[in-house]
Amino acid sequence: MKKIISIVIVFMGSFILLYAGNTVSGKLQEKDMNEISVSQLHKMMAEKDFTLVNVHIPYAGEIPKTDMLIPYDKIMYHLDELPSKNKKIVLYCRSDRMSTIAAKALANAGYSNLYNLKGGMKAWEAAGYELIDNQPSKTTRSGRE
Repeated sequence: MKKIISIVIVFMGSFILLYAGNTVSGKLQEKDMNEISVSQLHKMMAEKDFTLVNVHIPYAGEIPKTDMLIPYDKIMYHLDELPSKNKKIVLYCRSDRMSTIAAKALANAGYSNLYNLKGGMKAWEAAGYELIDNQPSKTTRSGRE
């Protein structure tokens, strides 16, 4: 009987956490994150007044001039490495699914100048732009895991 009660409690707790997580992630508003196209990012690269973050896992290459490699599901553990909450940050991944998740997490943490590359590295490559392979040995450029 104790096992059944424990299982029910764990199940209910998991359900509550899952529901709460979906509710929190639903708070992202369009003003918190801007979707940008490949051509927009390419133009922005000329002035490079932003931090470019690859959040894709596992590593699948990167756009030149990428500043940081942080797994999308670990972004909240690396806030101390990111610029301040009002500075421009561009996130990307392979397709834009992981970067959208990371952007929602950052927006919910108070970051207000976020950009997400629509279509990710796939769109970048399809547009004829270069991807580089700097297979890192650590998660971030600073060597922290």
